[in-house]
Amino acid sequence: MARETVHVVQAYIAGRGKQLKSEQAMVCKSAEEARRKAERLSPIRLGVVAFSTSADAEMGDYDDAPTILYKAGRVPPPFDED
Repeated sequence: MARETVHVVQAYIAGRGKQLKSEQAMVCKSAEEARRKAERLSPIRLGVVAFSTSADAEMGDYDDAPTILYKAGRVPPPFDED
């Protein structure tokens, strides 16, 4: 199987105490769609990140770090690094 790139939007809401709770991840067809969805969610969520990652699942070869397309608000590691 060939290497595939997946574009994901992950939003975060308040959890217990000061913790973040992740909502269900949204898989998008393109990087642009993921960025747009993340921008629309950012005013109504504590944090949101859109990212792309590549993998060859058949070979078990995954990217070490995702490519961040957009982020806003509070996000957990590894997305909180600049």
